[in-house]
Amino acid sequence: GPISRDTLRPCTIKQVLDASQPHPDADFKIDDIEVQQLTFVGQIRNISTQTTNITYKLDDGTGTVEVKQWIDSEASTMDLGGGGAGGIGGSKSSSAGLVENEWARVWGRLKAFNNRRHVGAHVIRPVTDKMEITYHLLEATYVHLYFTRGPLEANGEKGGGDGAQSMGGVYGGGDGEMGGGGGARATLNVGPNARRVFQCLKESPQNNEGLNVQHIAASLRMPLTEVLKAGDELLTQSLIFTTVDDHTWAILEF
Repeated sequence: GPISRDTLRPCTIKQVLDASQPHPDADFKIDDIEVQQLTFVGQIRNISTQTTNITYKLDDGTGTVEVKQWIDSEASTMDLGGGGAGGIGGSKSSSAGLVENEWARVWGRLKAFNNRRHVGAHVIRPVTDKMEITYHLLEATYVHLYFTRGPLEANGEKGGGDGAQSMGGVYGGGDGEMGGGGGARATLNVGPNARRVFQCLKESPQNNEGLNVQHIAASLRMPLTEVLKAGDELLTQSLIFTTVDDHTWAILEF
């Protein structure tokens, strides 16, 4: 109904790209639920400033999407409130702190023009606490499972086993199995080198910044090029994420 349609929907960029649209004038649907207002996080890969808008290319590990912010709407007031997922906390958008390779949170609407999708941003702001990234991915997963498997019952049993299987719709690839091992994936649908790199990241002593590829290559006695290929495989499936730079990785715990 109109109330659920106007609700702010946390999602991944893969879900944005996979959203269905029955016809050009119809609302987009994620998990067969109409959505208008979206929120997601992503790492800024590119910034392009035009006369009328600023276009950001965002990447969250599940896909990339363009986010357009119209310059003349930068001071427009928002009708999204200030609470909830990460809170908008203000009615102004600002480009301050939005630089390439840093993370940002977006609130906006999914649009399509000439068969290309982009998000029209109401608000885009830098992510100052990296825990917000993990929190958002957990929230997007929870909402996805709620709509595909139904709400958890009082004893928390519903959706436990079967529900996790549908996480491919959020993160893409893999069988989505989870559990055990402190929250790491129980089954990895990746190649042997990627498994070794994942195991190294899981078991090696490290600080919050994770491990650098040079350290991983030395530990596994694996050529650096093979470590980078394995890392790309793990990054694509959102099993790991980059931390201080593109060559320092940590496991994405659920």
